[in-house]
Amino acid sequence: MSQNSESTNHNSEPINPEQQEQVNQAYQAGQAAFERGQYREAIEHLAAASALAPQNSRQAGEIQIWLVTAYEAVDRKQEAIDLCQQLKQHPVSDVRQQSRQLLYILEAPKLQRPAEWLTQIPDLSSVSEAEAKVYRGSAHPSPAKRSAPPPEAIDLSQVNTKENAFVWIGLIAVGLILAGLLWLV
Repeated sequence: MSQNSESTNHNSEPINPEQQEQVNQAYQAGQAAFERGQYREAIEHLAAASALAPQNSRQAGEIQIWLVTAYEAVDRKQEAIDLCQQLKQHPVSDVRQQSRQLLYILEAPKLQRPAEWLTQIPDLSSVSEAEAKVYRGSAHPSPAKRSAPPPEAIDLSQVNTKENAFVWIGLIAVGLILAGLLWLV
């Protein structure tokens, strides 16, 4: 199958523009919910988009790949594996390849890791917007930035200015270098 024919819709049923817009909105809402960590909401939107999209299209395959990752995020591993198994037969080669890679990861043996290595990421799908602000830290006003304290004043009467012979040596060296450069020009 050529690359050109894979980028077209593989379903014999054409999709109307209104339905395509619904698919796009549900797909984008699912991606946004996933990226916010609201995996259950993401599954709802992605499942709706998947039901509306022509099943053999590239977009339907991409939606289902996102659905696999959302299933995995909420510990619905068997559903993720089953969907990957189905996607291995998808007519679009990119979707088949991604599903094989995800399936390999999903079926990999679980490694034993010490508990102190792990950080639990909370599912924020059931958190209200007010509670979300607390988690993000925007509910509390940020403290005013403190300016750096002014440097301490130096008492010039205590600075030793009599034994600074290295200053004179440096000035003479700079003068000789400049004279040498002028002589070369």
